[in-house]
Amino acid sequence: MGAPVPVGPHAVGGGNPLLWICGPCVIESHDLTLRIAEALKGHSERLKFPLVFKASFDKANRSSGKSFRGPGLHEGLKTLDAVARATGLPVTTDVHEAHQAAAVAQVCDILQVPAFLARQTDLLEACGRTGRVVNVKKGQFMAPWDMKNVVAKLAEFGANNALLTERGTTFGYGLLVNDMRAVPWMQETGAPVIFDATHSVQKPGGLGDRTGGDRQMVPVLARAAVAAGCDGVFVETHPRPDEAKSDGPNMVPLDELPHLIETCLRVRAALAPQPAS
Repeated sequence: MGAPVPVGPHAVGGGNPLLWICGPCVIESHDLTLRIAEALKGHSERLKFPLVFKASFDKANRSSGKSFRGPGLHEGLKTLDAVARATGLPVTTDVHEAHQAAAVAQVCDILQVPAFLARQTDLLEACGRTGRVVNVKKGQFMAPWDMKNVVAKLAEFGANNALLTERGTTFGYGLLVNDMRAVPWMQETGAPVIFDATHSVQKPGGLGDRTGGDRQMVPVLARAAVAAGCDGVFVETHPRPDEAKSDGPNMVPLDELPHLIETCLRVRAALAPQPAS
């Protein structure tokens, strides 16, 4: 097990409290994003869990070129900066191209590298050289142990505060599966491991020109990953997922999220060493 990674006022890994990375898939509007962030902050204060807010300024890998992508880099970072200032929460977002990294690092505590881009050396270098924490999602096409090369690349660029995220593995056409052994296997790299409970239930291209999914399986996988010892959980959430502009079938309704978190925290507590009688 490696050293804990500092994320804003929190630390992830090394036996620290379970980190939660939550927010909508994409910034649909400035006001909606702020409302979701305020609601999530309230949940974190009531349930006492460390929280990072997540939303994407651009969904660059949509199934269809006609799908909503987000407000773009400039406007998206303005919204994320407003979230950080209004709530005090650490924030994260996706970085798809190397030239975006420096600007994103001015606002975000964590730079997230999407799963499809996990092996892109130029992107990893640009993110790593910002000095920010870099969270790399394991490619759907990669074995868990292949992520040691990602951690090594980041270290070469001076980034020793890496996080890795498990988000499922391609299984045939239009289906992902999770092997919970990926959690301890990736932890062997020394990096804390986050479990992405919502992208793991995706059915890529399952709706023809859109990605489908099965949000009913999110709690099942989240509980299993926490039981497997993950260091954090990533969950996308929305007040009305069925009306969301991206990844609606996978997102957890905002008002149902506290129950999921409470359940996972009880699983986490059950794993804690018990005092000798």
